Amino acid sequence: MVEHKIFAGPKVRRIRNGLGATQTAMAEALGISPSYLNLIERNQRPLTVQLLLKLASVYKVDLEELQSDGAGAAPLREVFSDPLLAGEIPGDQELVELAQAAPNAASGVVKLYRAYREQTKRLSELAELLAREGHQTALAGARLPMDEVRDVLEAQTFHFPAIEAAAEGFHASLDAGDDLEGALKGWLRKQHGIVVRALPVHVMPNLRRRYDRHSMRLFLSERLSPFDHLREVAMEVCLLAFADDIRLELDALPLTSSEAKRIARFELARYAAHALMMPYGVFLAAAQRARYDIDVLRSRFRVSFEQAAARLVSLQRSGSVGISFFMMEIDHAGNIIRRAGGQGFPKSGFGGQCPRLNIHATFAQPGQILVEPVVMPDGAAFLTLSRTLEGPQGAFQERLRRTAVLLGCDLALAGDMVYRESLPKSVEIGPACRLCERQGCLSRAEAPVTRPLGLDEMTAGLSAFDFQ
Repeated sequence: MVEHKIFAGPKVRRIRNGLGATQTAMAEALGISPSYLNLIERNQRPLTVQLLLKLASVYKVDLEELQSDGAGAAPLREVFSDPLLAGEIPGDQELVELAQAAPNAASGVVKLYRAYREQTKRLSELAELLAREGHQTALAGARLPMDEVRDVLEAQTFHFPAIEAAAEGFHASLDAGDDLEGALKGWLRKQHGIVVRALPVHVMPNLRRRYDRHSMRLFLSERLSPFDHLREVAMEVCLLAFADDIRLELDALPLTSSEAKRIARFELARYAAHALMMPYGVFLAAAQRARYDIDVLRSRFRVSFEQAAARLVSLQRSGSVGISFFMMEIDHAGNIIRRAGGQGFPKSGFGGQCPRLNIHATFAQPGQILVEPVVMPDGAAFLTLSRTLEGPQGAFQERLRRTAVLLGCDLALAGDMVYRESLPKSVEIGPACRLCERQGCLSRAEAPVTRPLGLDEMTAGLSAFDFQ
């Protein structure tokens, strides 16, 4: 019988490096000499069927990956099919060799190409917008994949029934007691052979998580808080245990690109992690008993303020609905990082959010919850809660990443909330300075596009952007 020979030296070397093993140690485990392993890694000797089976039994290696002849080259083919690069590579063999010998470099080339395509598309849309000479005040349509995902998620109720049902059922079967993280780690180890390890900053300086499927280990950064550490473990469990349910909800989203679907899958995995950490029925009952006191809920479920706030937004199950909250997270500069459940609250498509919102004041009072009722020009009233959030732990002399979250609801729905007591006077806000027509606003940052400025030599208003 003719033995099938496979040359996969770079893949074997990556497996060995991932395990932190020397050539001598691996050669001894495989029952071959170090010099023969060296020849294999340099593609001067083939991998026989016997060696393949030995690799699979000793290191749990995926045989299909080792025997593949260039599946990782498919994204590179897309890159080099671009007219700008057409003719640079005469055939597929060079792409296969690049994908096998330097997969990280190949992945970098693909990411760079995708970023180039996205930037080109965005510039094209911007040129189209300018060509319309202001007939439209906001960028329309799908732009970057992240923008598309945000728009799709913000346009619908922030609730995914299939994921909720799967999370409740799994949590009940887990019987975690008071140690959910320990139970989840035990499930990963027992069902999939995955071990969770925390790595120091100097080993993993730029990543929060990394899954090494060759050594079956999930590495998490020690920068993460205990709450974020738990969420990362829960996300890994959800991606394995609820894969079909996440795919079902993902397929229902009107996304147009594979990049957008990958981003949305991550967002749904985070949603699933929250659903697993705070099961729907139990969390809703606790929220109602605590009158939606977020500090009480975060302590009871051992989660962060941000995680509890995000979970409150998702309590929209048919027949068992909580208060309809919306949420927004921003950074110091006012950049909006994410929104959820924004039905009824004004969404600015032109310029930043109203500077009078208390979310901007939280950076001067970190860690405190600011409660305030706000009123829109059309009379719509909302109750808003704002608080700063701490990002991953920084090293000495490293600037911390701090964001702020705003959680709000219609003021008419806030009667059962603990925050409804002793409210201050309502603050008048607007959708965005460029679209707001409130006169004499000391916080105005931009001139309105709907009214001419009213400044002259004889009078001057309180704002540099006063209008007639």
